[in-house]
Amino acid sequence: MKDDEANRLSARAARYFAVGAQAGGFAARLAGARFLGLDGGRESDAEALARALGGLKGPLMKAAQLLATIPEALPVEYAQALASLQSEAPPMGAAFVRRRMAAELGPDWRKNFAAFDLHPAAAASLGQVHRARGLDGADLACKLQYPDMASAVEADLAQLDMVMALQKRMEPAIDAREAAGEIAERLREELDYRREAKHARLYKAMLAGRDDISVPGVHDALSTGRLLTLDWLEGEKILNVVKAPEAERNRVAQAIFGAWWSPFAHYGVIHGDPHLGNYTVFREEGAAIGINLLDYGCVRIFSPAFVGGVVQLYRGLLHGRRDRVAEAFSIWGFRNLTHELIDILTLWARFILGPLLDDRTRTIADGVSPGAYGRSEAAEVRRKLREKGPVIIPREFVFMDRAAIGLGGAFLHLAARLNFHRLFEEALENFDLDVLAARQAAALAAAGLDPPGAA
Repeated sequence: MKDDEANRLSARAARYFAVGAQAGGFAARLAGARFLGLDGGRESDAEALARALGGLKGPLMKAAQLLATIPEALPVEYAQALASLQSEAPPMGAAFVRRRMAAELGPDWRKNFAAFDLHPAAAASLGQVHRARGLDGADLACKLQYPDMASAVEADLAQLDMVMALQKRMEPAIDAREAAGEIAERLREELDYRREAKHARLYKAMLAGRDDISVPGVHDALSTGRLLTLDWLEGEKILNVVKAPEAERNRVAQAIFGAWWSPFAHYGVIHGDPHLGNYTVFREEGAAIGINLLDYGCVRIFSPAFVGGVVQLYRGLLHGRRDRVAEAFSIWGFRNLTHELIDILTLWARFILGPLLDDRTRTIADGVSPGAYGRSEAAEVRRKLREKGPVIIPREFVFMDRAAIGLGGAFLHLAARLNFHRLFEEALENFDLDVLAARQAAALAAAGLDPPGAA
């Protein structure tokens, strides 16, 4: 036990100093260049920051990417540089995988599988996925966490304050301290694969009856806190269907819309990481007809009151009710609201919710080139926030905003043409906060999850 504790402490210390050296080196470069009048411009600084964090891989880089999705938390040059980073760590070799599997399931772990591919089928920031076959013949996906990830996360989070200090220097109009707390909480949750198993069971219940969305089942006997075994769902990458007929692309986009907005509107739950890699497409008779929803590490459960605030914001914007919009921002957690600040926040809200307010068939960008989508709105928000002064971004905002941007990116790639307003209204049919609260409580209890806000 003492050796294990020493190893964890050593790993955490090594990570701590690596993070400090990288981020500190960037901070020194930034400060020194500005002091000497050698400022190479934000593009040059952004590239240096991306290199510093990208070399570390793992949790801190993931946190930086999350920060980059908050509107105007970073200058656009920094946000683009961080968003372009790849969060995949080098895969574990076969010998390492054997040791890790033995640590999770015991020295005879192989007896639990009819087959197990030691080479990963996919890799991510915290772990990698191996394809296997169960003793009953079922195809399995085994998600195995990299070693020392708990130490890496804690060391990286200890240095997140340094990243936030850089953020404050670069964009003082935005106070992202609460957002940093949200990011830290979600990263710690992602380490717990038992919790992710509960998330998967929750989604299987919430999306039951949808034939266009598949959710994998959980194999508890082959899962631990750092190993999660799910059904293997056959599918192909979303990008493989971007040139498919429009009807197929629209079906895939509609399934993605439903997989995100339906759980939110009915249960107050969102998938906080809706990027293209977390979906695959399944076909019937050669045609793309639906999606497999993958990876349940980053799931956010909101209070019914917050869900009501989102719906109120939507309806306030839809009907031109400024009073309801202002109240919705207050429910979201924005403080010290003035008429000017409400107008600034409304500008961004109209961009995020715009497709839901427009009762017609359209693309998500509606004639704007994908590369320019949202840029003018972001620039205007930044300009006005600078005039207004520091604005505290509430923690509940982080994953709502990130998910909206992620969904928009998927719809842009698919060039889908849908009536997003009608789809959203269908999700809100018979919306009632008391009903949502009761439904949420029952679903969370069945999945073994605590209600939002519980200690």
